[in-house]
Amino acid sequence: MYSLVLLLPLLGLSHAAQRTSPPSGCIVVAKSSSQAPYTSIQAAVNSLSTTSTTRQCIFIYPGTYNEQVLVPARKAQLTIYGSTTDDTSYKSNTVLITQKKSQASGTPNNDETGTLRVKSDGFKLYNVDVENSYGKGSQAVALSAYADSGYYGCRLRGYQDTVLANKGKQFYGKSEIVGVTDFIFGQDAPAWFEKVDVRVLAASLGYITASGRSSSSSANYYVFNNCNIAAASGNSVSNGAFYLGRPWREYARVVFQRTQMSAVINSAGWRIWNTGDERISNVEFGEYGNSGTGASGTRAWFSKKLSQPVAIETVLGSGYASAAWYDATYMK
Repeated sequence: MYSLVLLLPLLGLSHAAQRTSPPSGCIVVAKSSSQAPYTSIQAAVNSLSTTSTTRQCIFIYPGTYNEQVLVPARKAQLTIYGSTTDDTSYKSNTVLITQKKSQASGTPNNDETGTLRVKSDGFKLYNVDVENSYGKGSQAVALSAYADSGYYGCRLRGYQDTVLANKGKQFYGKSEIVGVTDFIFGQDAPAWFEKVDVRVLAASLGYITASGRSSSSSANYYVFNNCNIAAASGNSVSNGAFYLGRPWREYARVVFQRTQMSAVINSAGWRIWNTGDERISNVEFGEYGNSGTGASGTRAWFSKKLSQPVAIETVLGSGYASAAWYDATYMK
């Protein structure tokens, strides 16, 4: 008799892989010291070798971890795994890292408000939810990324400035990003968002992106490919309340392509920074092949309909597929 797992491919069905125990060689974190040597993610990170030439890994058992985590620049590359019953999606994640620092509470800059701060090249994160719970009223970052890095099956949640994609080549795959104001932003990073669910919270006005590209030579480039934009579960959002982006700096560069857009997106698509401080003279805001109610309408005059999609190599370079932070197998 054939097992159901063996029959699934024949039936055209997929099999979700579980990751409920540590992969070989991983340092282990758990809420209880009886289950793992570390009860703090930061303590596990601090224990890592700074001289190892091989990839290191951390596995986190289910739970809510109330802490701020810094992954400093290291010689060794690091992978962090969260426990999950379906490692192909963020929907079965069981690990949450959360805190609520904000600039309003005296933190001096955006980066230092971050719940997870990544400075280590080659970093990869799988099936972990990262949240800044401060809420409305101030910059309060969930993920602050300053390195060549990849994020797979993750939930990244905040209100203002959720994801600071600031330096290094970055890839976000099959994840969810939630926020209201400029909630995907940064200055120098080229970042590719593939099959990401962009979710917006109830608000009268919001902006998904705020590219801080300050010159024509900056590598900053945000491309959303095969993504989906809608209201977050349990949130009632008025039609047209959100814009795809506004320019934090004068050379802002953002493209949405092959993306499903619900009615939460304004028919203009894009907006100036502020009245009297428009910052649109050199922006590159583009769209290609999008669908849904939010993809229609008369777009802002300073945006463009592209004649062809942007290639991932244009953003991340020709060698991205073999980079330490990119997981081609996960994205199949």
